[in-house]
Amino acid sequence: MPRMDAANKHDAGGSGVLRPSQICHLVIISTAFWALVFCLHSGMQGGGGMVSKLFKASALSHPKLSSSIPVSRRRPPSEQPPASVAPENRSVVAPAADHCAGRYIYMYDLPPRFNEDLVRGCRKLSPWTDMCSYLANCGMGQPLGDEGGVFSARGWFATDQFMLDVISHCRMKRYECLTGDSSLTTAVYVPFYAALDAGRYFFNSTSTRDALALDLVDWLVQRPEWRAMGGRDHFMVAGRTSWELERKADVDEEWGNKLLSFPAIRNMTALILETSPWNRSGFGNEMMQSWSSLAIPYPTYFHPETAADVVAWQDKMRKAERKWLFSFAGAPRPGSKKTIRAEIIQQCGASSRCNLFDCGSGASCYWPGGATRVFEGSDFCLEPRGDTLTRRSTFDAILAGCIPVFFHPGSAYTQYTLHFPSDPNKYSVLIMHTDVTRRNVSIEETLSKISPAAVKAMREEVIRLIPRVVYADPRATRVDFKDAFDIALEAVIDRVAKRRRSAAAGQEH
Repeated sequence: MPRMDAANKHDAGGSGVLRPSQICHLVIISTAFWALVFCLHSGMQGGGGMVSKLFKASALSHPKLSSSIPVSRRRPPSEQPPASVAPENRSVVAPAADHCAGRYIYMYDLPPRFNEDLVRGCRKLSPWTDMCSYLANCGMGQPLGDEGGVFSARGWFATDQFMLDVISHCRMKRYECLTGDSSLTTAVYVPFYAALDAGRYFFNSTSTRDALALDLVDWLVQRPEWRAMGGRDHFMVAGRTSWELERKADVDEEWGNKLLSFPAIRNMTALILETSPWNRSGFGNEMMQSWSSLAIPYPTYFHPETAADVVAWQDKMRKAERKWLFSFAGAPRPGSKKTIRAEIIQQCGASSRCNLFDCGSGASCYWPGGATRVFEGSDFCLEPRGDTLTRRSTFDAILAGCIPVFFHPGSAYTQYTLHFPSDPNKYSVLIMHTDVTRRNVSIEETLSKISPAAVKAMREEVIRLIPRVVYADPRATRVDFKDAFDIALEAVIDRVAKRRRSAAAGQEH
């Protein structure tokens, strides 16, 4: 039998001994492997070293996020919305939408003579009353108690009806989309205290009455923000009626100043308590012949901070016990041919179903709790015209859940189109003043014919109107319901947007 060597035996599957060269190879490979493991472990603990060199982050791992806002209009870094990167494909997610787009307001920092100096001179604002206490708390006045259960626990103030300029300015200072960059702005707010200025000079010469308003015009027209659209994107709040701010002639015997008659101011939008019926092209049409103004509600005594405050008050008014069919709170106007108050007082006084709060017979209509208590106990509240077509009492009545009864369409229907329903029959009653003066109608008989179901439905509509006709506490950091100011501001922004579109199309609006 031939002899087999060791190699042949191993290849044949038998047991054999490894050669020295093979052992050396295994030792070298094993040593290199464990050295690499040790280096990797040391690198990860040290945060650098070999690992950092071997696995350097790629420049493409986190691409730079570019803003879609041009550099000249880019918001501050603190206001930039956070951007995120999707881990799956490393694509950039678009920044969150700008919730202020189309809502930015630029507010002028007017010289103090146009606002702050008027407040400091509060004792000279009225020839009859020291107005200083009414300017407290951002124009809301002094806080009120519950007045024996008439009011709720919070949100009530002794507010003068002509303090809307101050209230609105304080509110605008906390507006969430206020901007210091006029190139971003949708509209420009002019915080001129027109109501305070007008009230102090009613009995002076026309030149004295118009002086500060003319000064304002001269200041505005020199501003680059004004020249951009000739003031057509500007607005102001002037808490007076057009009768007090739109004098037609330079005659001392005429009432008021000419603020709203100046050509430059006509380009602006003015938010006032009552617009002129003579400048309208027709009832229900809020466009003016030569300029634009919008009527907004008179301020009431209620300035809620939250929606919860409003809901609590609405519930209280739904539960109020109403013993009287109708009521009237006011004083007669002896010798005035503009009002039917004498006839109303006569009819109310002769009815066992009317609660008369006669301010001319010792009852003080300046006591907030007095008239409010009367309104809370009535189904209907009579609202004839005051010195002008409108009166604050209308909004005090609505606040009390009392259905207003008007005697002229200009007292509400052609004025507060932004804040009231388009169908006046849902929330009010109209008895024409001519029918009352001619004694063709009995107020009690007319109201008695309205069914209880209809009265209930109308009252509910009135109570639903409450948040739309009150001005929230202007000191509140964030109002969580839409109030009268919000509604008015939306209308201003919409109007300016239309004007911009018309200007871009080469049209006048």
